[in-house]
Amino acid sequence: MAEVEIHAGGVHPADSYGQRVGIMVGVIGILLSVVTILAHREHSAAVVHKTEANDQWAFYQAKKIREHGAQVGATLLQQLAPDPAKVAASSARLSQESERYAREAEDIRATALERDNEAQHAEHRALRFDVGEGFLELGLVMSSLYFLSRKRLFVAFGSVGAAAGTLIGVIGWLS
Repeated sequence: MAEVEIHAGGVHPADSYGQRVGIMVGVIGILLSVVTILAHREHSAAVVHKTEANDQWAFYQAKKIREHGAQVGATLLQQLAPDPAKVAASSARLSQESERYAREAEDIRATALERDNEAQHAEHRALRFDVGEGFLELGLVMSSLYFLSRKRLFVAFGSVGAAAGTLIGVIGWLS
């Protein structure tokens, strides 16, 4: 029986530059995945901080409503009572409650402002990660075009984009 040889085509010379570009594309892909994960985590953190801030603002509002209700109650007792001596204790208690609600509301307000600041900081970091992600994607695509065109210009543009994306991602991580 005769053996059949199948030729897959001509032998291509080793493209050492193409191998380096392939490794670079792999590294860019890894950096892209890291920055993408950081961006997603930071977006989630921003949502959590904003939710916590909203909860604190609702609690603040409830304390302010209670403070106002205690003030109204004390005022009504003082204005409508036929004998001010009889309502003095109740009026004093309502005034104390009003002052306590005011103090508690200020503490809650400070916490709410802190959470708002944390949410804003997380949103700024997430924006940096998103921009870095975009540049890394650009670098990945531009560098990959080398394999279709064998033009080194694409690798140069891809390298610049990937370097910019990496730098922006690091700045986002350090901020």
